[in-house]
Amino acid sequence: MSNTITSSNFNFPGQKSVYKGKVREVYNINNNLLIMIATDRLSAFDVIMPKGIPYKGQILNQIATKMMEATKDIVPNWLMATPDPNVAIGDLCEPFKVEMVIRGYLSGHAAREYKAGKRTLCGVTMPEGMKENDKFQQPIITPSTKADQGDHDEDISREAILKKGIVSEENYSTLEKYTKALFQRGTEIAAKQGLILVDTKYEFGKTKDGKIVLIDEIHTPDSSRYFYAEGYEERQAKEEPQKQLSKEFVRQWLISNGFQGKEGQQIPEMDEAYINSVSDRYIELYENITGEKFVKGDVSNIQSRIEQNVLEYLKK
Repeated sequence: MSNTITSSNFNFPGQKSVYKGKVREVYNINNNLLIMIATDRLSAFDVIMPKGIPYKGQILNQIATKMMEATKDIVPNWLMATPDPNVAIGDLCEPFKVEMVIRGYLSGHAAREYKAGKRTLCGVTMPEGMKENDKFQQPIITPSTKADQGDHDEDISREAILKKGIVSEENYSTLEKYTKALFQRGTEIAAKQGLILVDTKYEFGKTKDGKIVLIDEIHTPDSSRYFYAEGYEERQAKEEPQKQLSKEFVRQWLISNGFQGKEGQQIPEMDEAYINSVSDRYIELYENITGEKFVKGDVSNIQSRIEQNVLEYLKK
């Protein structure tokens, strides 16, 4: 797949370090700027799949950019510029070591825990008598944190975060307030597109002058789950699966092929037809979430395109 970018090895002027996450690669420029490159890597169950998905990085980057723009009046964010379809540039921030997960519905991980008989998630009580994909009376915040060993995210309660001193109480109150405000705005944006924002996660950091800002991505299909609003009630009444826009379709395909990221399990082979079908689904996600036609970037040589665009921006 020459038309994908699955890793990068740039050397930009003033470059201090590079951090490689599951999907994004982040270049530190002069301890001042961050250049974030959204690759076409696909991660599921905290495992990176062997092949890239064409246009996935561009799709994630462009959705996140649009959503940052649409929420900056309520929550400040790190973003300064997007000089390339796959690139975001912004303030260097010190990230908080928690991901703020907020759930409006009993879906995904929460539904799996509920099915296993648990009624408390991250210290939050979930009511009895719920069905999968039912709406919570109020959205619940179920934070996660990186495990000391490896990349797996672990559930954690507000109490444990404060007790361990991961985040101060004052800062955590701000994170909660921002999380609720962003989820409310995201819900409104989704509703205009005939979608339901089911759950999502936000990451925050502090700028050098101590301001808390939204970082990373927001309301993308990798960080969020969407349902189609039309037919939601009928499907719930019949206890049918919801029609959704998220990466869940990849997870379900992996589960049906015997893979859940557990030790000893082999990643199933993704042939070209399947890879292209995933790419098509991501394009569908983009168009449904933004209400705009997706314009494919030039993928004849993604690496040199990115390098050229970033260097031009840095010259300014």
